[in-house]
Amino acid sequence: MSETKSQVRKNIAVYLFFTALLCTPIYYLIAQTGNMASGAPGVTYTLMIMWCPALAAILTCWLLKIKLSTLGWKWGPKKYLWWSYLLPFLYALVAYLIIWISGKGGFYNKETVDKIAKGFGWHNLPDGLVIFLYLVLLGAFGMARSLSSALGEEIGWRGFLTPQLAKISSYTTTSLIMGVVWSLYHYPLMIFANYNNGAPAWYSLTCFTVMIFASCFIFTWFRMKSGSLWTGALLHASHNLFIQWIFTPLTVDTGDTKYYIDEFGAILPAITVIVAVICWLKRKELPIFAAS
Repeated sequence: MSETKSQVRKNIAVYLFFTALLCTPIYYLIAQTGNMASGAPGVTYTLMIMWCPALAAILTCWLLKIKLSTLGWKWGPKKYLWWSYLLPFLYALVAYLIIWISGKGGFYNKETVDKIAKGFGWHNLPDGLVIFLYLVLLGAFGMARSLSSALGEEIGWRGFLTPQLAKISSYTTTSLIMGVVWSLYHYPLMIFANYNNGAPAWYSLTCFTVMIFASCFIFTWFRMKSGSLWTGALLHASHNLFIQWIFTPLTVDTGDTKYYIDEFGAILPAITVIVAVICWLKRKELPIFAAS
């Protein structure tokens, strides 16, 4: 039996309530330390906050008797999985090439490369080979680690919330609402903790918000097109992995670099907006999720 729109709205409201309920005490604890990475080995506040959306989805499904199988566990077409893995690397590469070529940031950070070489025992290898090997290893094995945390958010955001919104809203409206929710979810981490790159708060929040809204158009398109939450998990994990562990650490600060790099600078949001527009132009290819 298909759900009515009123039932779907109830599902969404209950889910958002549980998400806020679970996140609030962790926001408080993070604010007390000012550091997202606080905690103990294996259990940090970052990991905890990223799994709250998943726990909220499970609680909502249990309370409202929604089958967990409806969250989109199937892999879906392989091409969308591959694109979900590669796309963040490609748009981040374009963004950082612009930064490096324009001189807004330098390539490469010798200190970062030396640290990588020391960690792996690659003392005698040239820097270029160290960077290449690190990229290969991180892209393979580091992806598993990144996916383990990103999946927590994506079970909630793309597994539960996005399909529910799509039943009562258009692709555009669903993406915009997801942008609001996902932005609000991150704001306490930016305002009360160290989830930033040192730029003024108003500037970081603006750039980050633009990127989040653009990302939601991308994530929503892949979720609706593939029918799988794994596209969101791969997009999220790949985005975090390559930006936080490759491109930003390899960038040298040339003075005002913080205004251009990472999720809190101007360039990456601009590139994700371009990708989002492409997804929006292809919105007619998406299936319809409709409640009665």
